[in-house]
Amino acid sequence: MASISPAPAKTGAPVIAVRGAARHYGAVRAVDGVDLAVMPGEVFGLIGHNGAGKSTLFKMMLGLIPATAGEIEIDGAAVTGRDFRAVRRKIGYLPENVVLYDNLTGIETLEFFAKLKGVAAEQCAPILDRVGLSGAARRRVREYSKGMRQRLGFAQALLGDPRILFLDEPTTGLDPEAIREFYVILRRLKAEGVTMILTSHILAEIQERVDRLAIMASGKIQATGTVQALREQMDLPLWFRVRLARKDFEQVRAVLGGLPVLAIEARDDHVAVECRRDSKMVVMNALTSLGAKVLDLHVHEPSLEDVFFGFSD
Repeated sequence: MASISPAPAKTGAPVIAVRGAARHYGAVRAVDGVDLAVMPGEVFGLIGHNGAGKSTLFKMMLGLIPATAGEIEIDGAAVTGRDFRAVRRKIGYLPENVVLYDNLTGIETLEFFAKLKGVAAEQCAPILDRVGLSGAARRRVREYSKGMRQRLGFAQALLGDPRILFLDEPTTGLDPEAIREFYVILRRLKAEGVTMILTSHILAEIQERVDRLAIMASGKIQATGTVQALREQMDLPLWFRVRLARKDFEQVRAVLGGLPVLAIEARDDHVAVECRRDSKMVVMNALTSLGAKVLDLHVHEPSLEDVFFGFSD
């Protein structure tokens, strides 16, 4: 699986700056006082339940819907200001629900978007090849599968070599191979310094592929940070999976006697040990004292899904 290595800490002005942003629909607060900063070259994840406000926030950051309150700047330009028109040319956007013209072919669709963006038509064929659609370039979009439509939507977002990408549920409808290829493309874009903000319901998919993320619920940001920082903030317990001969199972209980463990469970060919994060090294040292009796040792950190439910419940 191709992964995107976390970037070093960024300094300087954020590419995306959101301060106190809100969007109200009568009594409904779809976005409610959001503060957010995405630094240059970051791959930033935005996660939350359906209805959390992610897509609304995306559209506000793109200037597609106005904010009820607050300020939003993209690359130093207010989305409500005159300078934002020039900034828009640097932005690519893949919406959650891609709407395309069924009677156009794939290449005609991309050429249509190229004209809208003022991009040379010569870019279209290479971009279709980049997203794996060159073989279907002359087929009408009505013949495309959901995954192919999603790839075509991603292709239009890449027109014009954008420096900022907004990707709303970008892997919807993609099979595992296509998802892998998608993240390979993102990895290359990251290496080129492109700033990306994306949403996904598949938390395991983005866990190792974002530099930082924000958890959103009820229109508010509940927490922001790296996956590891959020794990530590939640202080969720972790598990050790110790594989050893069944006759040695009781040895695990013996070496852990008196230590601050939460649970010890015998399971088939291994013993599972649960402990708090601040006891991790003490427990690990005790387990490694068993020496050659330990055939394998695996540490199971809380997943991004565990962290997400911890903050959003």
